[in-house]
Amino acid sequence: MRTRVHNAAVFVAAGALAVLAGCGTSTPEATPVAARVSPSEAAPSPSAAPTPAAPSPSATPSPSGPKAPGMVTTGLAGRTIVIDPGHNRNNYQHVSEINKQVDAGNGMKACDTTGTQTNDGYSEAAFTWDVSTRLATLLRAAGAKVVMTVDADTPWGPCITDRARIGNQAGADVVISVHADGGPAGGSGFHVMEPGLASPTKADSHRLAIAVRDAYRAGTGLRTASYIGQDGLNPRTDMGGLNLSTVPKVMLEAGNMRNATDAGLMKSPDFRQKAAQSLVTALSRYLS
Repeated sequence: MRTRVHNAAVFVAAGALAVLAGCGTSTPEATPVAARVSPSEAAPSPSAAPTPAAPSPSATPSPSGPKAPGMVTTGLAGRTIVIDPGHNRNNYQHVSEINKQVDAGNGMKACDTTGTQTNDGYSEAAFTWDVSTRLATLLRAAGAKVVMTVDADTPWGPCITDRARIGNQAGADVVISVHADGGPAGGSGFHVMEPGLASPTKADSHRLAIAVRDAYRAGTGLRTASYIGQDGLNPRTDMGGLNLSTVPKVMLEAGNMRNATDAGLMKSPDFRQKAAQSLVTALSRYLS
């Protein structure tokens, strides 16, 4: 999850004014709700503001099996893989909870954020949940043990500290965190955030980042980000989800929801299935 407060559509929730925040391009991972708004990402007027956490069209994973064309599944059987769907569709209703400050391993950050959304209201949280559940279905069919940091009954969050703890306590072979960006409207593409701080898992996480970048680019046809990172890779020292992980972990920003072309793809169930399939291939290649 990267960090800039992107879209700032204003909502009243639990008696508080909550500004939509999420994975952006230049601010901390867990930017508090009702925080800064970048001038280049001005919010739509309140009358035009879409409802946060709009449900995904066709959000139910398709029945495509693990033998989809081009997908690689070797080396997955018996492995423990933690999937971390970015944000939570109910976060905007829990402003005080997600604004709580937690130790992110390199400074204090907000527990979580609402995430970003497309201009017409398809939320990052809906996208990440859909891709993550598709990915979980495919991995389980390939024999992997899958642990999710969020399930359908998770009321909000969890905090970035808890997300890291779940992966650590599961003894995961690998953790993949799925996000979508809220970058400049003129920028497009995806990137993979990897640990920037020195740690015992940094080298393995870098190898994982390369595997995710290569498989996602090939599997979805989306190019690497034109506006951030270098060749699709983006080392970060400010991301609690990476800093606190004791197992190899990366965070995929799967496209820029503020870019019309990327947004059109991300709203497509076919694209989301390709995204999940590409991550299966990435994890297979890394674990093999």
